[in-house]
Amino acid sequence: MNWNQVWTVYGKELRDSLRDRRTLISTIVFPAVIMPALMFGFGFMSFKVVKSAQAEIPSVMILGHEKADTLRQAFEKSSRLKMVPPSDDYAQQISDKKLRAAVEIPDGFEAALEKGALSKVKIYTYSGEMKSGFAADEVDRVLRDYRETLVKDKLTARGLPGTFIRPFDIERQNVAPPEKVGGNVIGGVIPYLLIFLSFVGAMYPAIDLTAGEKERGTMETILCSPVGRMELVLGKFFTVLTASLFTVAISVISLGLSAFGVALTFANKTAEAAKAGAKVVGEVMPTISPLGVAGVLVMIIPLAILFAAIVFTTALFAKSHKEAQTYVSPFMLVIILPAVAAMLPGVELNAKLALIPILNVSLVSKEMVSGSFPLGLMALIFVSSCLYAAGALVAAVKMFNRESVLFRA
Repeated sequence: MNWNQVWTVYGKELRDSLRDRRTLISTIVFPAVIMPALMFGFGFMSFKVVKSAQAEIPSVMILGHEKADTLRQAFEKSSRLKMVPPSDDYAQQISDKKLRAAVEIPDGFEAALEKGALSKVKIYTYSGEMKSGFAADEVDRVLRDYRETLVKDKLTARGLPGTFIRPFDIERQNVAPPEKVGGNVIGGVIPYLLIFLSFVGAMYPAIDLTAGEKERGTMETILCSPVGRMELVLGKFFTVLTASLFTVAISVISLGLSAFGVALTFANKTAEAAKAGAKVVGEVMPTISPLGVAGVLVMIIPLAILFAAIVFTTALFAKSHKEAQTYVSPFMLVIILPAVAAMLPGVELNAKLALIPILNVSLVSKEMVSGSFPLGLMALIFVSSCLYAAGALVAAVKMFNRESVLFRA
């Protein structure tokens, strides 16, 4: 093998790829601009929507309010609820989002309270609708406060303290470090994005260097050059791999800077709130391990080689860009499903899962981002990924040497 020829082909193909607009968009514009904008833009919009929904004063209807005058007064005192007159079509109004919730008070409610009998107050909501859920939460809070007041009054009348039925409180305290919290919250998202982008970064250059060459009629010219098939394959392959890894690197830098900006903004807002005397919710700001991210990048390398070889081999069978995209696009689903499976609760890394491509990298990446480094499983995953990548690269070389594939009628 002549490595000088390999690097010559690599340099030539790399220069040509940098002139291709689709390659530039997939390797630079998409990971550097569009992905952070989508992620953080979506998160910001979701936050605004939820905050707006929480700020709305929901309209609530009391059915049978004449049966419990004191309970009705408790609802009317709430500044977080807007009471509306009762109506028989309350269910339709809730379904039409004109009414957020309704409360049904049973017959003999106050008499049952006096006797100590059990009563049931029913809350009607629109299941799955956010604003209706917030209204139901507020209604539930009013009912719980009213129930606690009744209990305290009865205890006081019997000379018992209010803590008689609740002798202790329960408080949850987080003991996990910020890296563990961040890894648990977003640890599965980061490898998912990097795996997906490594595939996207390889897809368009691979199609252009194979099916694109056929469509432009330049494949025959390249094959007539005094360069061996092996050198041509490796030169083109290294170009595809470079695009894939460059896409991942740009993504990490862009997402890292965006996350740093979000964290800085959050810290400033928290400091301002604390200075103003407001109660700060939450003890730690979730973070991710920088060493873990570096480890993810290392684990992505053999996976990127695997993707580059698979896409390169698949695109060889196509005669045009359009046909190649048809062949390659289904692989996105094959890649997404294992990566998403790694984010499911209860899916933990073990020796068996460490041998499943894509899923193994997703699982170990989630562990590393949270600051945990299972060295034995990491070595197993890296070695197995390298073997899969080597097999895919051998298949790519064999396919490129077959005339029936290169010049398929």
